[in-house]
Amino acid sequence: MLPLKYRRLPRLFRSGPVNFIVVIGALVILGFYLLSTDTTSKANSPYKYRKVDNDPFDFAQAPGDHITHYDLNKLTSTSDSLKHKERVLILTPMAKFHQGYWDNLLKLSYPRDLLELGFILPRTKEGDEALRSLEKVVKRVQNPKSKTPKFSGVTILRQDTDAVESQAEKDRHAFKAQKKRRSQMATARNSLLFTTLGPFTSWVLWLDADVVESPTSLIEDLTAHNKAILAANCWQRFYDDEKKENSIRPYDYNNWVESDEGLRIASQLDDDEIIVEGYADMATFRPLMAHFYDANGDPNVEMQLDGVGGTCLLVKSEVHRDGAMFPNFPFYHLIETEGFSKMAKRLGYEVFGLPNYLVYHYNE
Repeated sequence: MLPLKYRRLPRLFRSGPVNFIVVIGALVILGFYLLSTDTTSKANSPYKYRKVDNDPFDFAQAPGDHITHYDLNKLTSTSDSLKHKERVLILTPMAKFHQGYWDNLLKLSYPRDLLELGFILPRTKEGDEALRSLEKVVKRVQNPKSKTPKFSGVTILRQDTDAVESQAEKDRHAFKAQKKRRSQMATARNSLLFTTLGPFTSWVLWLDADVVESPTSLIEDLTAHNKAILAANCWQRFYDDEKKENSIRPYDYNNWVESDEGLRIASQLDDDEIIVEGYADMATFRPLMAHFYDANGDPNVEMQLDGVGGTCLLVKSEVHRDGAMFPNFPFYHLIETEGFSKMAKRLGYEVFGLPNYLVYHYNE
């Protein structure tokens, strides 16, 4: 190798003074750019940032950028969700499509641009029929040419695991079918939750596809309580043949307070056994929220619960982010929604219900 002082310059530097000056100028500009650009600073970033108000992140990048910053510390879930423009994710496992469910959903007064919908349907014949009906009504609302308000987003999933074989009410609620059925439901709920929960979500409203009637102010009413987990009382309208009149009756028995008998039964079960509430086969004598309904009572009255159902259940998104999900296995002898409430309580959250606040289940 030649001594350093005898090394030849690269050809570019030997091809004339003009090229030499061009190269030196380019290097100076590049050096100035690198020194003046702080890649960790939003203000000095080569990307254009725009400030976005009322969203849980500091800045969102201009189109074409591949980095997005979210600040979940700014994500709120408060008693005045509408004022703070808090986004609500409505999640519905759907085996059958009921037009009453969709009509009721469209009547909700919460702004649709703050609502996102998520559905999961089984790969069954009934699931295929429900999918066709669901897609039809969703496309009608979300059509860009439609003048009606649109939801901020809609996600439809097809279940990639086993589903409940029969959706007939007598089969769904048979005591012997509960462990398998609820395990499958828990898996479907978790798939739906983990796929759709985003950095903008403040609240998650679990709403069964069989809920066909609720107050139009459902979301505002529930979020006003500012509870981590809050269940509405699900009843059912029916025609009373004896009284010859329309009447109502309790439907969801999964909202309950633990009892001494329930604890005693649990202490005698094997690890893989579960307690199923609302069946004479396993009488726990737990106080059920469904039985605390007072037609003349204050709909805002709260009662503390240990177990919840999923017919109409509002959850702060932080609860799910902290790890509370729907166990598809016996968790302290509980499973699915009741297992979820147990898991949430183990994480330090309190669970409440509204005994006098009714939503109504479809009557088959």
